[in-house]
Amino acid sequence: MQALKDKIRDIPDFPKPGIIFKDITPLLKDPEALRFATQQLAAPFLDSNITAVAGMEARGFIFGTLVAQALNVGFIPLRKPNKLPHETESVSYELEYGSTSLEIHSDALGKNDQVLLIDDLLATGGTAKASCELVEQLGATVAALGFVIELDFLKGSDKLAGYQVHSLLHY
Repeated sequence: MQALKDKIRDIPDFPKPGIIFKDITPLLKDPEALRFATQQLAAPFLDSNITAVAGMEARGFIFGTLVAQALNVGFIPLRKPNKLPHETESVSYELEYGSTSLEIHSDALGKNDQVLLIDDLLATGGTAKASCELVEQLGATVAALGFVIELDFLKGSDKLAGYQVHSLLHY
C-alpha cells in the first residue's frame, strides 16, 4: 500500500488553516495506481453477493463506478440535493459547519439489493452514515463500505459501528 500512499499529496491549510488535505489527484492521474486502488477496493467483495455499488458525490463517483465495473454490477449515485431528475428519497445530516443532505432515486434499489458504498475518504463519518441510512431507507442492505483513505484520528468508523468498513490507507 506504500505505492498508493506515495500518490497522496498533503496540502496544508486547505480548505482552511490547520487542515492537512489529502489530495488524491496524483493517484487519479496515474493509471497503474488507479487500477491498483480499484482492485484493492473490490478484492474483498469479488465472491460476495453485492448487487450494486453506490458512491457519494463527488469523488465516490470516480472510485465507485470503477469498483462497480470490477464487480460487474451497476452503480448508484448518491447526490447533493436537486441534482437527480426523477423522484428521490433524501437523508439530512449534520456537518461540522452546518447541515446538508444526500438524495437517491426512489427506484434505484430494493429489498433484495446488497450494496457496497464507496468513497475516497472517511473522516468524521457523517456522510457515510447518512449514505447507509439512505440505502436502507429504500429497503436495501448495506453489505460494506469501502474507502481509499481513512483518517483514523477523526474516528469516523465509530459512527459506522455494525457495518463492515474496508479502508486501503490509514492516517
